[in-house]
Amino acid sequence: MEQDKKMELERFARQLRIDVLEEVYHAHSGHIGGSMSICDTLAYLYRCLMRVDPGQPHWAGRDRLVLSKGHASPALYAVLAESGFFPREELFHLREIGRLLQGHPDMKKIPGVDMTTGSLGQGISAAVGMAIAGKLTCQNYRVFAILGDGELQEGQVWEAAMLAAHRKLDNLIAVVDNNGLQIDGAIDQVNSPYPIDEKFRAFGWDVFYADAHDFDSLEQAFQQALAVTDRPALILQKSVKGKGVSFMENQASWHGTPPNEEQYTLAMTELAAPQQKEDRE
Repeated sequence: MEQDKKMELERFARQLRIDVLEEVYHAHSGHIGGSMSICDTLAYLYRCLMRVDPGQPHWAGRDRLVLSKGHASPALYAVLAESGFFPREELFHLREIGRLLQGHPDMKKIPGVDMTTGSLGQGISAAVGMAIAGKLTCQNYRVFAILGDGELQEGQVWEAAMLAAHRKLDNLIAVVDNNGLQIDGAIDQVNSPYPIDEKFRAFGWDVFYADAHDFDSLEQAFQQALAVTDRPALILQKSVKGKGVSFMENQASWHGTPPNEEQYTLAMTELAAPQQKEDRE
């Protein structure tokens, strides 16, 4: 990837993390850790890969994104707002009664949200349905689904994986955000889904790997996945829960805990520091 492009994506991902922090802080609730871990992935998808039009959020030919780990909605809302689907000001009213942005994505109310999610395991099933619909109607849109690694403990995920391979859905790319933590602690201690790659291969998927915080790695994995034919593809991305804020990183306690004022100020200072350094240079 060209250096200028990479720097632009890094700046965009940092802005998404700042937005996530603002959302959860002002709402006094929300899931910050797992939102931070997918910001780079969303930055790449919306800036480099997905065919979407903020002016026509229901355009039939658009690529679809299903956030199966729907509790990470602050990250999705951030990228949608920064992409022009709705005013950024809405981010400061997360979870407010009567406002646009709910605790989990709602396709009926929020422009740019392709599927209502929240009950873990169901999003990937919806993504499979969308991919089947694309095949049946001979449309060339692509479907992307982002799952949590703890979400793989849901049996419905594997029913969807089986059907996707049976229907040879090469228009479907799933991403497993492997940050290793869920609300109750380490996933391998709660109910281990490992080996994730071998299990998906056994269900008939092609599997690729990515460092979730390296844009060269993300680009390589997505390009490999896009080249797959006659079967769905999975990107297993290794990520850091709470990425970008030192005291949140790799801490299960930040799964759904909002920062207090002191923590908010410290986190904002850390997230803003790289951009301030670039500006000085």
